[in-house]
Amino acid sequence: DPDREGEAISWHLAHVLGLDGNKPIRVTFSEITKTGIQNGMAAPRSIDMDLVNAQQARRILDRIVGYKLSPFLWKKVRRGLSAGRVQSVAVRLIVDRENEIKAFESQEYWTVDAKLHGSASRKQFPSKLTEINGKKAELKTKEEADKILEHLKDKDFVVSAIKKSVRKKQPAPPFTTSTLQQEASRRLSFNARRTMKTAQELYEGIEIEGRGAVGLITYMRTDSLRISAEAQQAAAEMIRAKFGDEYVPAKPRVYKSRNNAQDAHEAIRPSTIDILPDEIKQSLTSDQYKLYKLIWERFMASQMENALLDSAAIDITAGDCLFKTTGFTVKFDGFTRLYEETTDSNSEEGGAIPKLTQGEKLSVVSVLGNQHFTQPPPRYTEASLIKALEENGIGRPSTYAPTITTILDRHYVEREQKQLKPTPLGDVITDLLKDHFENIVDTKFTAQMEGNLDKVEEGKSEWYEVLKDFYGDFAATLEKAEQDMEGKRVKVPNEPTDIICEKCGKHMVIKIGPYGKFLGCEGFPECKNTKKIVNETEGKCPKCGKKMLARKSKKGKPFFGCEDYQNCGFMTWDTPVSDICPQCGSTLFKKAGRKGRLYCAKEGCGYEAEADSGKGENDG
Repeated sequence: DPDREGEAISWHLAHVLGLDGNKPIRVTFSEITKTGIQNGMAAPRSIDMDLVNAQQARRILDRIVGYKLSPFLWKKVRRGLSAGRVQSVAVRLIVDRENEIKAFESQEYWTVDAKLHGSASRKQFPSKLTEINGKKAELKTKEEADKILEHLKDKDFVVSAIKKSVRKKQPAPPFTTSTLQQEASRRLSFNARRTMKTAQELYEGIEIEGRGAVGLITYMRTDSLRISAEAQQAAAEMIRAKFGDEYVPAKPRVYKSRNNAQDAHEAIRPSTIDILPDEIKQSLTSDQYKLYKLIWERFMASQMENALLDSAAIDITAGDCLFKTTGFTVKFDGFTRLYEETTDSNSEEGGAIPKLTQGEKLSVVSVLGNQHFTQPPPRYTEASLIKALEENGIGRPSTYAPTITTILDRHYVEREQKQLKPTPLGDVITDLLKDHFENIVDTKFTAQMEGNLDKVEEGKSEWYEVLKDFYGDFAATLEKAEQDMEGKRVKVPNEPTDIICEKCGKHMVIKIGPYGKFLGCEGFPECKNTKKIVNETEGKCPKCGKKMLARKSKKGKPFFGCEDYQNCGFMTWDTPVSDICPQCGSTLFKKAGRKGRLYCAKEGCGYEAEADSGKGENDG
């Protein structure tokens, strides 16, 4: 591996084997292909001690924070908890966002929207009120909106200005670790762990029919946007062959990496451009195919010509009011013929505007006042949290996926659909750390520490000096926190429910234990009644027709069983899906494993079919 961890492993191996690290004994390659390995073997180098020291410093720093803070949390909250240099900041971001949402006071506002058409075409187009008497339109009440509507009743809507332009739309750069995780989350509904597991498989090599074992992508832990000249040339040749000369830019595209990027790596790209996703689909699992296709298309699009849009902005005057309409038509599709990046909110206005002329009087279809309310900021998704961590300089490509896994596994955060929401435990831990270890959960301090560690990697700082500076302040802060919290414990509030305890009649509450959430009686310790929290799934039990529940084994492995499992006995590791068996009408299940076929579990039926992409997949 061509990163800090790989360098440290090489140093350890050299030490154990008695090799001189100053001699050219270290070989790196960012793609597991014949050419990549041959190039690496042809250019050995000495071990880079700056990289080794940077890895050592990060490891020790993480141990200092984890090994010292975690026991503090055990004593003051409960055993089994952990804190970390990156994970605690990630939880704080989620907690702070939730507090913003709770504190948000929604404000009413109104818009006035018209539907119009010109004389040359009866095709309708929308237009929004933007100005009143030359000032920005801000309507806070229905009365204000009604006043404008009354004013517009007898007014002509006239085209007062037409601004046309040709707008260039540039492709997104090739993937880094962060952007791959974000796009796979938005487009494929993969969580970060699933993305990195699949990317690792693609990097290490897949047995391809007719080719043997092939590493399909370059190294997947990178924050660099650099692309080799050979890959650029291969991409240009492929684009020319598939789409034509007009889709190849005059010069190969070069993208600028972030200032703190390890630019020794390349961006994530296909290691061999001419291995097309659809040609090897049969050799890949569903996840491998989807992710490889995403990486291949994103990289190829990043090397294609801009899209050109004929853009129009129309000003429409009606009395004292100015309405605006914008739109575009595609003049040349460019890279969008192959791929276009998704976003959390696609706000670009589109659609063609019918041909209009300046001074033209328009026909009014409708003019309406519409009520709206300001919305709180959205909760983080995995994609937006990774983006926030990267933008704040917190963590590095190798840490994003494990950080999200950790905060979910520790029950500091939970998923609500695709959104990340803090649990009461996450709130308590964050408040405790903010009160006593402000620097540990401060984004600026954490980013500064990342910068100091990067300086070690660049040979600009000594690793032990960075650790020494941190540990002095941290040890004093820990000692003060121990004194301030002497004899105190923090209680994690339980979540109330409407479920009644059948033993004592009190309400059951949701508690969090070492193995996750469970129901416990609020009368504890007098009443020790507890229950598992059961999650209903798609479909019905094929044996008795009752509900199917998602459960977990003692080792934490998910399985599915009948709600009347004790009497019925039906259970399976395979996932029930919403599809119904066309032969007998029972619920279909998706087999675990590479191909994930659908099948009917009803005795004597025997129906099987290929699974459609994405059906029945759990994101975990």
